[in-house]
Amino acid sequence: MADPTTYRPAPGSIPVDPGVYRFRDAHGQVIYVGKAKSLRSRLSSYFQDIGGLHPRTARMVRTGASVEWTVVANEVEALQLEYSWIKEFDPRFNVKYRDDKSYPYLAVTMGEEFPRAQVLRGSKRPGTRYFGPYAHAWAIRETLDQLLRVFPVRTCSAGVFKRAGQVGRPCLLGYIDKCSAPCVGRVDADTHRQIAEDFCDFMAGNTGRFVKSLTEQMKQAAAELDFERAARLRDDIAAMTKALERSAVVFTDATDADVFAVAEDQLEMAVQVFHVRGGRVRGQRGWVAEMDAESVPELVERLLMQVYGAESAEGIPREVLLPVLPPEPAAMSELLGSIRGAKVALRVPQRGDKKTLMETVQRNADQSLARHKVARAGDLSARAQALEELTEHLGLDQAPLRIECFDVSHVQGTNVVASMVVFEDGLARKSEYRRFIVRGEAVDDTAAMREVLTRRFQRYLTERTETEDGRAKKFAYPPNLLVVDGGQPQANAAGAVLRELGVVDVAVVGLAKRLEEVWLPDDDFPVILPRGSEGLYLLQRVRDEAHRFAITFHRERRSKAMTVSGLDGIPGLGKSRQAALRRHFGSMTKIRAASAEEIADVPGIGPTLAGTIAAHLGAAADQVEPAVNLTTGEVLAD
Repeated sequence: MADPTTYRPAPGSIPVDPGVYRFRDAHGQVIYVGKAKSLRSRLSSYFQDIGGLHPRTARMVRTGASVEWTVVANEVEALQLEYSWIKEFDPRFNVKYRDDKSYPYLAVTMGEEFPRAQVLRGSKRPGTRYFGPYAHAWAIRETLDQLLRVFPVRTCSAGVFKRAGQVGRPCLLGYIDKCSAPCVGRVDADTHRQIAEDFCDFMAGNTGRFVKSLTEQMKQAAAELDFERAARLRDDIAAMTKALERSAVVFTDATDADVFAVAEDQLEMAVQVFHVRGGRVRGQRGWVAEMDAESVPELVERLLMQVYGAESAEGIPREVLLPVLPPEPAAMSELLGSIRGAKVALRVPQRGDKKTLMETVQRNADQSLARHKVARAGDLSARAQALEELTEHLGLDQAPLRIECFDVSHVQGTNVVASMVVFEDGLARKSEYRRFIVRGEAVDDTAAMREVLTRRFQRYLTERTETEDGRAKKFAYPPNLLVVDGGQPQANAAGAVLRELGVVDVAVVGLAKRLEEVWLPDDDFPVILPRGSEGLYLLQRVRDEAHRFAITFHRERRSKAMTVSGLDGIPGLGKSRQAALRRHFGSMTKIRAASAEEIADVPGIGPTLAGTIAAHLGAAADQVEPAVNLTTGEVLAD
């Protein structure tokens, strides 16, 4: 930990203007981003009395090694710059609002020629309209199934759509009138797009005009004694009504709003948001985030930036209901309005239906935090105990807050790959995982491990000095503890690599599978952690995760290798000439057995290319990979 007084800027050098500041650690990585109306006042508060700061903030200041700032013109610019830096640098000490689950959305791909309605998760894609989020994917499918009677929009994948067009027959949904079947030309692209737009309007809350229109058509059909059509329209209205019943009516005036509530304790906070469109609750989301010394208004401000910063204009409603207003509500409203393209109102409900809904959302937030606290009580103590046990048993100078584990995977030396997984504070950090393709000639695990570790730490030594604007590069941050999957040989190899590269501040251990022994480099006897100890359990989880990640990558590589032709990769030999070779000889076995003169007899292949093909296939024949039983993974004998 650094002494904050070593990098404290002189008070007179800090401007009093509004701006955004960044704290960096000893490796040059940005660890915290903040904004202030007065940079001098805010930055000075970090260095006056460290003991009076919140523990998280104090840890950030002690971890930092430098601070820098950028002056901006107004609060709106500060909000925009702060959000862009948090998104770019992902500082470890900034509060992060992450979904506690991956919520599904009903998405309509309006960017395609024939829009498709489907269930989607993850990041939002341009050109696609989203409705939700929903608590369960089955709720989306049931709603969609009801509405396809009225809005027969395409729901099939690109492959099914293309295949139906080739054979001239629609899928089952086309036959039962739950798809307008644009794949076979039953409707043209413009008509189908209009159906998709009507479906989106209905899902966006404009339901009244559709129900009214169908009701009028039903009455007209009944008056004309067309009772079959009237019955179909009656069933369509019933389907619409059933779909609407799935979302509760909370406002009678077709209000579009997002309602936020926050529950907090000294460690963490829980956030709940209800998405209300057309007066109905269309979706619900929840977050759990770390709590620091900032006030709730400031946390609400950052919450709004992270929720709406990546949203499209359609994702921001006209009204946002909050438990408290952010510090600069006018600036935040202006910023959200610029993204939406229309005015956005930030309000704290005081009475009526909106106050009642806010209380409901608050109860959900309170219950979410209570459930999380029950799980957190065991999880935090177990993680803290695991790190403490590893520090004690391995003789480390500090707790291994960042652990990296490496594993090698191959089948008899073929398709050799390796994995690197990262655990921070005892939890997997999957965004930091990396995969390696082993390039060296040696195929044993120790040689492969040496190559991978050399590449990883050479990149670290390079990138720690080449970090640009604090951008977190792939290998710019070193681990406190390096774990290799294996026993004494692998631990010795890892220790030797670090010594050769001059990396002296990283502890190394090897975890052997057979007896779960922990080996230190150049030690004749292993360290035996108590069975059932949290420290051993953490090492096992890290090792097993590295093994899973390596095996997954190896299977991908092996499957890809089995679908690659022996003719691929030969210079000058494209797909058409490959097809000509296969037609002429009939099989790869005969092509390999052919001479350069025989290959030159194939139309389109001259003597020079024929010689290249023969030489390439001859060299490849000396490196034939062993056959593998894809069911059992067993290597078959020649």
